[in-house]
Amino acid sequence: MRRILQTTGARVFLALLPLSMAAGAVGGLLVVYNSDLPEVELLEAYRPNVITEVYDDEGQVIGAFALERRIVIEPDQIPPIVRDAIVSVEDQRFFDHWGLDFAGIARAAMRNVMAGGIVEGGSTITQQLSENLFLPHEPDWAVKVKEALLSIQIERRYSKDEILALYVNQIHLGHGMYGVAAAADYYFGKTIDTLELEEAALLAALPRSPANYSPFNNMERARTRRNYVIDRMVAENRVDVEDGERAKQRPIRLRRRERPDQLAPYFVEQLRQYLEDMYGAYAVHEGGLRVRTTLDSELQRAARDSVREGLRAYDKRHGWRGPVTNLLDDGVDDLEGYNFEEWQRPLLPGRLVPGIVIETRPDSATVRVAGYRDTIDAAAVAWTGRNAPADLLRAGDVATFRIQSIDASRQAVELMLDQTPEAQAALIAIDHASGEIRAMVGGYDFERSQFNRATQALRQTGSGFKPLLYTAALEYGMTPDRTIEDAPVDFDGYAPVNYDRTFRGTMTLREALAQSRNVPAVRILDEIGFDRLADLVERFGITTPVEPYLPIALGAAETSLIEMTSAYSTFPNGGVRMTPHMITRVTDYDGDILEENFSEPRDVIDAQTAATMVDLLQEVVRTGTAAPAAALGRPAGGKTGTTNRNTDAWFIGFTPTLTAGVWVGFDRTATLGEGETGARAALPIWLAFMEAALDDVPVSNFEFVLPPAAAARR
Repeated sequence: MRRILQTTGARVFLALLPLSMAAGAVGGLLVVYNSDLPEVELLEAYRPNVITEVYDDEGQVIGAFALERRIVIEPDQIPPIVRDAIVSVEDQRFFDHWGLDFAGIARAAMRNVMAGGIVEGGSTITQQLSENLFLPHEPDWAVKVKEALLSIQIERRYSKDEILALYVNQIHLGHGMYGVAAAADYYFGKTIDTLELEEAALLAALPRSPANYSPFNNMERARTRRNYVIDRMVAENRVDVEDGERAKQRPIRLRRRERPDQLAPYFVEQLRQYLEDMYGAYAVHEGGLRVRTTLDSELQRAARDSVREGLRAYDKRHGWRGPVTNLLDDGVDDLEGYNFEEWQRPLLPGRLVPGIVIETRPDSATVRVAGYRDTIDAAAVAWTGRNAPADLLRAGDVATFRIQSIDASRQAVELMLDQTPEAQAALIAIDHASGEIRAMVGGYDFERSQFNRATQALRQTGSGFKPLLYTAALEYGMTPDRTIEDAPVDFDGYAPVNYDRTFRGTMTLREALAQSRNVPAVRILDEIGFDRLADLVERFGITTPVEPYLPIALGAAETSLIEMTSAYSTFPNGGVRMTPHMITRVTDYDGDILEENFSEPRDVIDAQTAATMVDLLQEVVRTGTAAPAAALGRPAGGKTGTTNRNTDAWFIGFTPTLTAGVWVGFDRTATLGEGETGARAALPIWLAFMEAALDDVPVSNFEFVLPPAAAARR
């Protein structure tokens, strides 16, 4: 008996020894892994990468910078419909388990075996959070052990609502969107508290594979996955069967909101470059800065629209250039199934979009834009000078059309044949009393070209330079009523001519500037000397050196639109130039002020000289080359500028409250065409902008005393 007991005991010992060794090894490994885990206390100070937001002068968002676009929400801001959708599809027992769900793991394994592939995962929301925040995304068993241990620690320290909030702020939902709040805004143009059942279900469908289930990439796959989420919600008794079925029948209606930085993309990009230089890329793209700017959104909208309309008007004056391409010639047979990326953006009245000509008839043509179609007639192509669409278009042609009106409920759209301008333009508006940049447009389309022609382009100014020369003449001692000869002259081989190739004889400086005569300008420079002009130009903030040759008087030197507009702002501001600036305040994530900007005044000329120049430049509007600006119906002054061969067209002008400059031209050196002067190409853009910008601003006069002779003329 004793031998039997001894034998049995030995066998038990031998059997338990490996188990004990295994348990000890596992315990040792757990101790090692546990000691190597991140501190879950870090979650209390966890700060996800947050968008840096840019605001206009009224606090409206006009731009954002981020590697991960995210809108952070608190636990109590998660709507029940969003919570239920995510929990139903990602972790049905989330509110019952303690970080690990063994029943869920077994169920997922069974479903995967039956499906012959991975159709369901076994990780809980807490495990996914652990991996996303602390661990590498690798299919490694050691990582899984750490994930499990970390999940248990997180569950012990934080409430379910806190864990869920961390999760919904962290998850990637496609197209650079992180967190449900940012995704709701991106896909539906909504805040999360306004989502419908089917919309919440679509967002909950995305974490499994954002690229595969994105409705922008694959609508049918997205709909199937969304409906699966709804079925899970029904199965979990979080949604009634009838409500679920109705939600599954609804189409996915995407309302991707126009990005706020599309209002002022050149302005926002200029800010980004400055902020990165000042604070570094990390602070700008991940640190959540708050940047308050000088931009006036209403003025910016007027500037953008004025530039676009002005360029379209110029472009149409020079005729129809033909279709972009022909799909049938390119080998595309399915005109009904072909799509353009531009059609994914909101289709709004006034927008230019590519359209496909499906068929033509003698007096009309059918054009398709996304899911819409329109039958255009002669009126839609009248600006081309042709009598019918068939004179211009054939089946398969891709051309640019302007959306006149659109009705999504009836799938109806009204189109007008158009074309994208090849010329460029820029506009900048400055509050001359403060130096604040109120509007900035650097080109026709930021997506086509990010080059900012308002700040980066150096162009010859033509006669737009003459007000600086005349200011130097006033400081030299000349008066507006002094006479000067507009007659042929030769300066050692240089014989200047006027734009119209005529000479008008004796005239006053006032008349010479108003009529933008070239010969008198060169005579003035010859008399006052280069050094005097160079000193004044530097005081005006023009960084381009004034070379000592006479064509400088006619704007032969190159400079930027922002510098010229800032220089002109000196005149209505009593001779003081306020340094132009874009930012009023920058704060960090915690609200601490990093930077505040205030106006920096620069004395340029005395008030009397400034008043005289305002009077002279008003004369340009009253009787001179800028006469169309008188249509503004309020006191205004300014000067046109046109370079040789009409390669650059300028108008810079001011009212008592605002100074704005416009440039029109091609990026390459090319003529704008016969007769395309500053008065014809640039001034209409300035006028349209000013009319919109000052629509509700009371009419006022310039607030300084004019010289007696000038006052008498008024």
